[in-house]
Amino acid sequence: MSRVPATRTLENALRRAGFTLVAGVDEVGRGCLAGPVTAAAVILDPDRHIPGLADSKVVPAEEREELYDVILRRAAAWAVASCDPREIDRLNIYHASLDAMRRAVLALTPLPDVVLVDAFRIPELPMEQRGVVKGDRRCAAIAAASIVAKVTRDREMVALHEQDPRYGFARHKGYATADHLAAVAQYGYSDAHRRSFKPSTLFDTIA
Repeated sequence: MSRVPATRTLENALRRAGFTLVAGVDEVGRGCLAGPVTAAAVILDPDRHIPGLADSKVVPAEEREELYDVILRRAAAWAVASCDPREIDRLNIYHASLDAMRRAVLALTPLPDVVLVDAFRIPELPMEQRGVVKGDRRCAAIAAASIVAKVTRDREMVALHEQDPRYGFARHKGYATADHLAAVAQYGYSDAHRRSFKPSTLFDTIA
């Protein structure tokens, strides 16, 4: 996937239409075998430009860390929320992802006037929202949210690795790599694993 800089075109259009606080929201970790699904919501400050924003999947890890720090300093507001493996098993990954995104948006202070969502619509939001196809590639606020969510979750997976290094969470961040699947075959699932995810069907859920 090539790197395309995300723009503020959609946010600017919404501000011209009268929406003052425009939030972007995104989640990471839907297709993982272990760890949480993590969402972030970000309201960018239109007067504090952040160069280099793009879909977190195409930004190198070291640059993601740098952008994460810049986003947290320059954003008008940001928040994160996660659903842990037990919640994912109870709700299913689709509903857990929506719940994490909803909680991230509602944790923003101040609350936004409108929310831009990468492809989805989030139920039970008390404000306007717009689903944006490939939003993490097109929209700066969603790209910023994807970076904050990715860095937050990656750090949590490194912490899980330090608690239990058998599975290599620091390397693959819970995705179903060959070495991760080999560790599961050897040790079984840990408390960090999603019991409802089976390796044989995992690739149907990856997003």
